[in-house]
This record gives sequence, C-alpha cells and structure tokens, in this order.
Amino acid sequence: MAIEAELKAVVRDPEGVLEQLEGRYGVGRAEVYRDTYYDAADGSLMGADRELRIRTVHSSDDTRTVLTYKGARVDEASGSKPEAETRVEDAEAAHDIVRGLGFAPRIAFEKRCRNYAFERDGRRVMATLVRVPELDDATFIEVETVAAAEVELASALALVRAVMAELGIGEGDLTTELYTDAVAAVRPV
Repeated sequence: MAIEAELKAVVRDPEGVLEQLEGRYGVGRAEVYRDTYYDAADGSLMGADRELRIRTVHSSDDTRTVLTYKGARVDEASGSKPEAETRVEDAEAAHDIVRGLGFAPRIAFEKRCRNYAFERDGRRVMATLVRVPELDDATFIEVETVAAAEVELASALALVRAVMAELGIGEGDLTTELYTDAVAAVRPV
C-alpha cells in the first residue's frame, strides 16, 4: 500500500499563503469536502489509529465520492499513513456497504478546500488550504505526495517540507492533530 507523505500546519497568514500558492501554481480548485468517518462498534478502528472514510467532494463543475482506508501512522512526527483510496459511483451505496459490514458513522464534518496540484522533483504534489467551519474557520495547509514504500518516505517528506518552507510555513506551525479529534473536541457531548 502506498504511503501518503503529508504534513499539516496551522496557517497564521492565510492571505499571504494564498498569494504564494496562486503566484506559484495558478488558481486553485475550490472544493467542499463532506467527510464521514466510520468505526467499529467498539472503537477499535480509530483506536488503532486507522481510518475508514467516505468523502463526497463538491466543486462548481463536479461531484465525486471517494472511499479511503488509512492504516496506522508509520511516522509519528508527520502523521504519514499507508493509504488506499478509490472513487465510488454511488455515495449512498458506499455508505450502505460500510454500514452493512458493521461499521457505524463516528463523526462527519465539512472542510472547505482550495487545491493546488503540481509536479516537483518527479513527484505529483498536492497543496491544500483548508478551513473547517466548526474550528472557528481556522486555516490549515496540507502538503502531500506519495511514497511507494516506507524507504521512500524520508525523501518524500523532505520535498513536502521544502514546499512548506517556500510558502513561509515553519516547523513550529506543523501539527499532527487530526481534524476528527479537533472537531470532536469542540462539539457538545
């Protein structure tokens, strides 16, 4: 399974980072992600740092749904995880299948994203500015690429760190907190 080599950071100057992204990579693609995370009844999936997610992505000209499984972190400092992802034709059928297998929705929320896809050093890279309305509209940036195997993870993360640095994002801005945990923390019990 390929590894998503990703770093996430809090953006302290959203307009400045947006300007940098637009200047380097052109106009980003605005999309709204509606994510539903599933777990086993006993919480064992997320308790083992694994994720099962159905994401429906809405843009001005497209709606698509993606089923994603992420294994446990292989690098604690970055939060990088093995990932398998596939597009599904029918979102409701995907939800029915996952529920039919015994998983239940644990948390669902919305992310408002602007995506920038580009090539760098022979790798496909995605930089995403993210706002989560439930998190007081705080802005985050995710930069990711794929490492085919764990031995490639260090070089993939070095590239991701270089892109972050070019955008003015420092090591002190990085976070490994999951959106699921952050959203759950602000919701009433």
